[in-house]
Amino acid sequence: MISSVVIVGGGTAGWMTASYLKAALGEQIDVTLVESKKVSTIGVGEATFSTVRHFFRFLGLAEHEWMPECHASYKLAIRFENWREKGHYFYHPFERPRGVQGYSLADWWLQLRPSDRYDRDASVLAALCDAKCSPKYLDGTLFETDLLTGDGDLHRATPPAQATQFPYAYHFDATLLARYLTGYATKRGVRHVLDDVLDVRLDDDGSIKNVLTKEHGELVGDLFVDCTGFRGLLLNQALGVPFLSYQDSLPNDSAVALRVPVDVATRGMRPCTTATAQDAGWIWTIPLLDRLGTGYVYASDYCSPEEAERTLREFVGPASGDLPANHIRMRIGRSAQSWVKNCVAIGLSSGFVEPLESTGIFFIQNGIEQLVRHLPGGRDDEPLREAYNRQVGRVMDGVREFLVLHYYAAARNDNQYWRDAKSRQLPDGLAERIEQWRTKLPDEDSVYPYFHGFEPYSYTAMLLGLGGLPTRSLPVLGKLDDSEVVKEFDRVRRQADILVDRLPSQYAYLAHAAADRTSP
Repeated sequence: MISSVVIVGGGTAGWMTASYLKAALGEQIDVTLVESKKVSTIGVGEATFSTVRHFFRFLGLAEHEWMPECHASYKLAIRFENWREKGHYFYHPFERPRGVQGYSLADWWLQLRPSDRYDRDASVLAALCDAKCSPKYLDGTLFETDLLTGDGDLHRATPPAQATQFPYAYHFDATLLARYLTGYATKRGVRHVLDDVLDVRLDDDGSIKNVLTKEHGELVGDLFVDCTGFRGLLLNQALGVPFLSYQDSLPNDSAVALRVPVDVATRGMRPCTTATAQDAGWIWTIPLLDRLGTGYVYASDYCSPEEAERTLREFVGPASGDLPANHIRMRIGRSAQSWVKNCVAIGLSSGFVEPLESTGIFFIQNGIEQLVRHLPGGRDDEPLREAYNRQVGRVMDGVREFLVLHYYAAARNDNQYWRDAKSRQLPDGLAERIEQWRTKLPDEDSVYPYFHGFEPYSYTAMLLGLGGLPTRSLPVLGKLDDSEVVKEFDRVRRQADILVDRLPSQYAYLAHAAADRTSP
């Protein structure tokens, strides 16, 4: 049975892994994490989606404990700007559309077209993002507990059984989160070694025997976790596991990032990540409690690093000043297997499918959770490793397909980069699914068939927002009475108006929570 684990590499991936292993297995497992003082966190993975709340809950960490320490904020959606045309925006909200007469409001929206904005018509979150609202009242109560009554008023109630989806995620400073989890993990017995790894030594059977460090000598374990980022020091370099590139369908391979100090109290904080389309990619904007995290993700075949940095600084404006820019070369794709022999890769060494839709942290979380579920009794448990590799590979392949859809379905076509998006290689099966979606919106039977974090409603939000893929309403809806549907669309609008009026701003809530935390 595996009783000792050596994690090579710190950062978000390493310390999330160490913390989760200790929370899951406690004293039954010895965990050592070795990281170099010279290697810094990449820092593009500061946005998440809602499943990350499971991670903090499993660790027993309440929001008031970790969020202030990591300058964290709430995220209700992703705001896409200029993907259809310049000046246009829409949201991919963390909100399932309601149903009327057995059909989704998305289906009814295609039939009735209450306005030209599906996200506003079928979601309350779009209005909350526009108004920079917090998802919580000052007493900490989540807005989802407010249910709309027949007359349009709101009252506090227990959420219905169907409200199983978490309606928000987080933004946080990845460096501060790694630091916070360092304290969490070491207090629970994780051995922290600050040292440089000089060599990875293999056993006669090809498994890892030990890692040799500069000052602490050999580190030995039953299982080695590769958290060395794009280098893939253990899995790819030492064990020679091949890397499967996604570049044929996702050409963005570079990024340049800035950390921009801002007066958040004056500026306010939208509770969403913003992805603003550019001539060779897109720029992310992530609001934190003390700054903006922003960066330009681009394809080097269409844009040079100098052009990308200039574009980003012009986008930020005078606040970019003399801020140092962090240039990153991204490895887009995944390792052919993430677990080979006694080595498992977590994070960027396992795979990465560019920052769009904030899946980097999700890949880390999924890899860790699956590691615990598939933990073998010994080196001969190959079926467990094979099952792990299937699940992790399918998750990344599914995310790849979802992201390819963003570019393919975008109406924007004003330069070669965006025109090429319509002719790039589509992953197997996606072309057939796209043809189905032209006449019937995505559902459980027509999206990528394996779990990858995105439900059919996310595909629908993107298709109806991007505007580049014509879709038709279901013919049967024209034969049904739509009076209740009209009332439901009106109910969504009234509920959104009331919530915007009642909820505090995100900044006001976070400032209030921080004050409560420090008050005697």
